Amino acid sequence: MPVGADMPQTCRIPASRPVTLRCLFVDFNSYFASVEQEDDPRLRGRPVGVVPVMAESTCCIAASIEAKAFGVSTGTPVYEAREKCPDIVLIQARPARYVEVHHQLMDAIGDCIPHDTPGSIDEVPCWLIGRERKRENAEAIARNIKRTFIDRGFEAIKCSIGIAPNQFLAKTASDMQKPDGLTVLELSDLPHKLHDLKLRDFCGIGPSMERRLWRAGIHTVEQLCSATREHLRAAWGSVEGDRYWLQLRGHHLPRRESPRASVGHSHVLGPELRTYAGARSVLFKLLAKAAMRLRNEEFLAGGLAIRMRFVGMDKRFERDLSFAPLDDTPTFLKLLGHELEALERALASGRWNPRRHPPLSVSVTLVNLEPRGSVTADLIPERRRSQEMSAVLDQVNKRYGNNALYFGAMQNAVSQHAAPMRIAFG
Repeated sequence: MPVGADMPQTCRIPASRPVTLRCLFVDFNSYFASVEQEDDPRLRGRPVGVVPVMAESTCCIAASIEAKAFGVSTGTPVYEAREKCPDIVLIQARPARYVEVHHQLMDAIGDCIPHDTPGSIDEVPCWLIGRERKRENAEAIARNIKRTFIDRGFEAIKCSIGIAPNQFLAKTASDMQKPDGLTVLELSDLPHKLHDLKLRDFCGIGPSMERRLWRAGIHTVEQLCSATREHLRAAWGSVEGDRYWLQLRGHHLPRRESPRASVGHSHVLGPELRTYAGARSVLFKLLAKAAMRLRNEEFLAGGLAIRMRFVGMDKRFERDLSFAPLDDTPTFLKLLGHELEALERALASGRWNPRRHPPLSVSVTLVNLEPRGSVTADLIPERRRSQEMSAVLDQVNKRYGNNALYFGAMQNAVSQHAAPMRIAFG
């Protein structure tokens, strides 16, 4: 029966016939921490935690291989990391350096085999063709990639490589032997080579999805692999269950393009900025960054979500705005300032005591995005001036560096180097 024949025409998923080996997936181990160990040989062999700011209230955004041996991982609070590993060395993140090294590593991979667009800063799929699909040839390419990194001076940066019939299985294979592993999954290895894994080891199965699988009677990977296509479709409640059924069997599925839903930034405030003025300044800086990204990706936003959390308080400051689609920074900042007036009034009336409950973190998110060309251009002269001003800001900052030119409301955050460049995990 043809793939998808048991599905309605509108839900059919085109899938290729399984090929023994199609994808080689490179996954860098403890990437941020490894870059720090690469740049500072004194850190090699030592437990390292990378943090967004040097504060006890933050958490690790990356941990070295040595730190992971003590149970420190992404999201571990600093105080907990110190308890688990008293000798851990905490390093403030340097996103620009991680991006720089990423491009150098991609160039090294590209000299061994053409690679696809990286899914994130620390992983990338490569597609095998012709004779490369023979196991011995694919493994030789993988070993050549690892050797090329060393030849180019990257001695502390290790990677695990998975080779399989599709990207889903190749990514899974890259996680099966860490650090510095090389794992091959052929069609003849399926599904028994997957049975020792846990449900959460698969991409796309998080805490919520795991609970849904449990409710569907699927508690192990062996049960997941033996489930019928209809069972998985019902468990997921969508065509995603069909995709999983096919991918577990080695089928290659076309990439799904999902439209961007939002653009936003968040920041945990350092101790020096845990005041109303500090939080306000950081919010303005985050929104200016988000607006610049919005224009760079040629979107307009029709909504803004503002969030502020406080130390020792469950209640948050939250505002959700809707407006006609726009993209200029002055208008966004004006809207933000207006909403923060409510917080100023709470401060003046004594309903919020910033000494007892100082601001802990802030975030802004631009939502309801639409492509710029789908909305009629604004005819109001004041709005056109704001758009022209935003364009000039973008040109100056792209040429001379972020925050070469900025609005005065951001001064406190800029002077404290708050909310620097970040790298999203997704």
